[in-house]
Formats: sequence, C-alpha cells, structure tokens
Amino acid sequence: MFQNYDDPGGPALGRKHLPRLRKALKAQGLDGFIVPHEDEWQNEYVPPAYDRLAWTTGFTGSAGAAIVFHDEAAIFTDGRYTLQVRAQVDGDLYQYRDLVDGGPAQYLRERAKRGARIGYDPKLHSPDNLDRLRAAADAAGAHLVALERNPIDAIWDDRPAIPAARVAPHPETYAGESAASKRHRLGEALGKEGAEATVITSPASLAWLFNIRGGDVARTPLPLGEAILRADGTADLFLADEKITPELRTWLGNEVAVKRSEELDGALKALSGKKVRLDPSSASAWYFEQLREAGAEVVRGQDPVVLPRACKNTAEIEGSRKAHKRDGAAISRFLHWLSTEAQSGKVQEIEACQKLESIREATGALKDLSFDSISGAGPNGAIVHYRVTKKTNRKLARGSLFLIDSGGQYLDGTTDITRTVAIGRASPEMKDRFTRVLKGHIALSRVRFPKGTTGHQLDALARLSLWEAGLDYDHGTGHGVGVYLGVHEGPHRIAKLVNTQPLEPGMIVSNEPGYYKTGAYGIRIENLQVVTPAADIEGGERPMLGFETLTLAPIARELIVKKLLSKEELAWVDAYHARVWAEIGPQLDGEAKTWLESATKPL
Repeated sequence: MFQNYDDPGGPALGRKHLPRLRKALKAQGLDGFIVPHEDEWQNEYVPPAYDRLAWTTGFTGSAGAAIVFHDEAAIFTDGRYTLQVRAQVDGDLYQYRDLVDGGPAQYLRERAKRGARIGYDPKLHSPDNLDRLRAAADAAGAHLVALERNPIDAIWDDRPAIPAARVAPHPETYAGESAASKRHRLGEALGKEGAEATVITSPASLAWLFNIRGGDVARTPLPLGEAILRADGTADLFLADEKITPELRTWLGNEVAVKRSEELDGALKALSGKKVRLDPSSASAWYFEQLREAGAEVVRGQDPVVLPRACKNTAEIEGSRKAHKRDGAAISRFLHWLSTEAQSGKVQEIEACQKLESIREATGALKDLSFDSISGAGPNGAIVHYRVTKKTNRKLARGSLFLIDSGGQYLDGTTDITRTVAIGRASPEMKDRFTRVLKGHIALSRVRFPKGTTGHQLDALARLSLWEAGLDYDHGTGHGVGVYLGVHEGPHRIAKLVNTQPLEPGMIVSNEPGYYKTGAYGIRIENLQVVTPAADIEGGERPMLGFETLTLAPIARELIVKKLLSKEELAWVDAYHARVWAEIGPQLDGEAKTWLESATKPL
C-alpha cells in the first residue's frame, strides 16, 4: 500500500532504451514511432507493465507523449511537468516540447520527412488524436503505419507482470443502486437513442456499472477489461481468467455473461449489422476499426456511464461525507505533527509522507492511497506534480514552505486534499501569495451559479486575486473525483480550457488554486466539494447551484494576511474552521485536540 520512493524513471532509462527502440524500428522498415502515455484502456495512471513512455524516455508523469525518429526525438508534456521532464529526460536525446501548444501533430508536420513510414499502436490512440496525427503526417508527405504488435513490447526484456488482480463485488450499501438497475436504466436510454449496444472500455465505467472493484491500476480500485451493454440491459463482461471468481459470477447474475478477454474479438465481430455506440475519448482507434471491419454501424457518442457516474447519488454523497470526516481527522493529526515535531528543520519529505500514511492506515478503513503523495519542501513544492524519491528527498527547512497533496481510498469515498504550511517563519511574500491563493479558493467555494454553467466559466474566479498581482498557475483549478474510484474523473472540470459539460448536482470536484515560484516554494490549497442546489437568494429570479465543501481540515492561519481578505472572506474562513472544529474535534484527543482548537479559532 505504502508509497515507493525509488525513482522508476530518469535519464538513464532513455539513454539505455532509445538505441534499442531505434534498432527495432529499423528492423521493421520504420523511420519513426509514436509513443503515447496512454495504455490500451486510456488510463491516466498506467500500470507499470503498460508504461511504455516511461520505458522509452524515463519520464513518469501522468500526461505526455514521445516521437522517436532515427536522427532525433521529442518528448511532449504539459505545464504541470515543465520541471519534472527536464529532471527525468535527457535533453541531449529528446527535445522538450509542449503537449498542448502544437503538440505531437505539429512536430510531425514540421519534422517528419517526405516518404517516412512512422509506426503507431492503434490500441493506444484515440481516433480523434489519430486523425490529427494522420493529417499532420500527410501534410509532411509521411505515412502512418498501424502495427499489430507494439515494438516496445517485443524488446522489453524485464517487463513487469501484467496486472491480474481478482475482481470483487462492491456492496450496494456504498454504491446506492444495484448493478441490474444501472444496466437497465442505461440500456433503455441507449435504445431510445436508436443504438442496439455500446462497447465500454473505460475501467472506471466497468467498475461503476457492474458494482465491482479491482486492483489492476495503482492507487485506483479498477479492473482492466471490457464490456458490451445491450439496449435490453443484458451485458457481456470480458476479463482475464485470473480475475474471475465464482463469487463474482453469482454477484453479476444471469443477465451478465462473464467471458475471457480472448473472446472479445469474436464478440465485436458478432455486432455485425448492429448500431453500436462508441466513445472516441475512451475507446481506442482499434475498436472503431474492428467494428467497421465487422460491418457494424458505429455511432460516436459519450460513454453512457460517464455522466451518471459523475452525478453521485444520495448514498455516494453520504459515503463521501463520512470518508472526508474520517480522513480529516487523520489530516488534522498530521498537521499537528507538522506544527510541532516537524518544525525542527530536520524532518525530510519522505518521513513526512510516511507519517501521514501511517496515520491514515491507523483509521483501519484505508484501502489504498488515492495517488502517490506530493510532498514538496521548499523549491520542490514548486514542481506541481512532484514525486519525492530517495534521490530528491529534501529537509523541511526552517524559513520555508511545505506543500503536501495527498488522498486516501476508502470503501465509502475517495479523498484528495492539499495543505501548505510554514516551517519556521514565512516571508511577507510567501504570506501574500498564500492569501491570494486562499482568496481564489474562497471565491470558488462561495460562488452561486445558474444551471447550465460549466467549469471553465468559473475558473477565473480562482485566479483573479493572482492576476491582480501579475501572477498565475499552469494547471487546472478543479477535477472530478469518484467514489472509491479514480481521484481524477470527467466529464466535468474547472480549468481555462473550454469544457462543454455543465456542472450538475451530485458532481464532486476539487477546488485547488495555487502559486509556484520556481526554485523557491509552492503553494496550493485544495478541498473537494460537491455541487448542490443553493439556498434561494432573496429577490433572485432563477434557481441557483452552489458547492458544499466535503474536505475538513484547518487552513494555515499563520500564513493569512487578514487585511487582504474582505469581510465576507474572513467570515468564510471562520465559518469553515468552526465546522472543522465541530466535526473533527470530537475525533481527536490530547495535544492534537488542543492544537486543533487553536488552529480553528476565529481570525
């Protein structure tokens, strides 16, 4: 369960493996190869056996891609990984490129040579992304070549074991609705839209639809597999043999046929002549091609599980509240430790991680971390998705800031919280930046908005105070969160990028503005909150939605510049801390409880 602090990536991997890949490409008559971060299920957190980008380059972030030619190569990452990619990937071997601005398609357009044959694995690319890559290659006079076997797999001698964790039932007590009810409800909706079936490839959708959980993906209780859901509510579920138990078959019932993964190809062919819905954002280009070759009529549309999964039901919301109260007590004990023992200047980042992990585990309810903790002291806190290793481990030095972003997986909910604290005395600049981040956080907590509002319409609220000082941050402000599922889920988000999915009641989303000064410190304040109907506004003409904060843990009072907060913002901090004291205080005792009372007193 606990985090591994060895560095699985690094420049040495790229130096070792890049020549081997080029040799393999030459043997196949290929001039280049495209290496996405995604695996066959389009996972964000990729099991080690499928992390081909890390094998090729040494980069271990959760978003990226690489293109390898015989005479040059490039790696593409977004703003979260600007510092990490330079630390992990050899700049003499790979050009550093932006994943969003131009990205791999632009690189192909600029650098691919006329007549070049560039290989790709069709199971790893979405059809939309593949269309963009193909258009860019065509513009350069090059040709994309679909490969039956990934060349990296053929030369990966020490490849980790393929995940094969047994799949277990997830009780209706936590799910809030039976799997049969979900299948028939979604199947009926499919039929009304004219589709006869849908192929589901998202592990999170499988877990939610069938009320099952697995262990194939790190930090996320997901089973890797596929399913075909029909309009009549019946389904086929495809899993590796090792994952199937008699208990699972009984749990799924007679309307679900549990089949071996090897039977998927034949099942896709059997959809010949049928109208089949397929989601281009989660199903790879391979599925589209297989269905077209089988003679099915493929209809592009969102995975029918995505929106129902995002809009949590009453049981899921109540479970999340309980999980956050439990987790909040653990976090508060940890923050007490940070305010006492960790103030010595001798504690290191790994020790802090281990302390928090042990406190969470002591609850007796922790199933796993929800992601590898981000434990960033001083300048490491400025690396947005920093992952501490034995090599990078820093002391929490006095006169610095410490950022800890962490979460837990519990049967009743998934948590994700970031707190930034001072070790010793913080500078006036640190306090100013912290308060501006807090103002953005408060704005996004207090906002009321009409039905139909999307996350990107709210994003500027979290940035306004930073913008007024000429500052900003290069990551989204909020991501969806599952219930004992992925810590990152869609379709909603709060970010600068346009998102067409309105925020709807029951959606859980993070609120995490930040500020990062390269080489100095990082600041982020993150709570999870759920969309709820808002109380009527006097004189208002339209019903409004708002947010209920789920996360319960104190925010560092010593870093707040009170004069920068309005009366309303001061009142929000005091009300939030009063709630933390009321709900978390009874779970603590001794010095930790005394500390929490002080940490939550009114400003």
